[in-house]
Amino acid sequence: MKILITCLATATTLLASGAHAADKPIRFILVGDSTMANTSGYGDAFCARVNRANTCINLAKGGRSSGSFRAEGRWDEVEGLLRGSAAYSATYVLIQFGHNDQPGKPGRSTDLKTEFPVNMARYAQEVKTLGGVPVLVTPLTRRTFKDGVLENNLAPWADVIRATAAAQKTPLLDLNAESYAAVQAMGQDEADTLAMVPRPADYGVAPAAGKVEVAGAAKSAFDRTHVGAKGAAYFSRMVMDEIKRSIPGVAGQFKPESEQ
Repeated sequence: MKILITCLATATTLLASGAHAADKPIRFILVGDSTMANTSGYGDAFCARVNRANTCINLAKGGRSSGSFRAEGRWDEVEGLLRGSAAYSATYVLIQFGHNDQPGKPGRSTDLKTEFPVNMARYAQEVKTLGGVPVLVTPLTRRTFKDGVLENNLAPWADVIRATAAAQKTPLLDLNAESYAAVQAMGQDEADTLAMVPRPADYGVAPAAGKVEVAGAAKSAFDRTHVGAKGAAYFSRMVMDEIKRSIPGVAGQFKPESEQ
């Protein structure tokens, strides 16, 4: 009888602990540059799609590269959050760099062959060491057309991230490829509606070409890298759909379509 009681007690404890674990939410941490950051990127819109708003933390910051994000101590905050992750069943860290790693940006740019791959691999390894799940994201496309064809000067950085994800055996969200295909299909006029502010009237149209800013025109906040509310909604949905495909287990963490 004592053995039976002990077994029943053990089973009850295991069931209770299992139920408790199932109640724990999944957490998302976003790490990247301005195309993911609040006010200029899709990160906040992505977090708004998550069931529990406080389980999605957007730490992306404008102007940061894979090198400067760490050099400024911003990665320390990510590590601190990962160390305090007992309240979550899993923590996924979405990492997207590339825009500011490109040449010509003092204090930010990194060497494509020697520094950028090492930086991305190190982020992935450290997330895994601290019990999180790194999710590498290729950089969101810029939206400038030339002769009717969308330029993709971020392709080499996207290639490095793809290779790093394969080598580190981490999930990959190929946002560069998907966003490039989508924007190319839109064309310049529709793509320009995704910007932070409307396109100025003095952006000329050359036959069969992309828009070019007229010399001497008044400066505008319009650009073809960052996104406004429409662009944030569009690309955050793309990222959500990608992560559902790559990691099916997180699909239930997002709000129903009617609530988004």
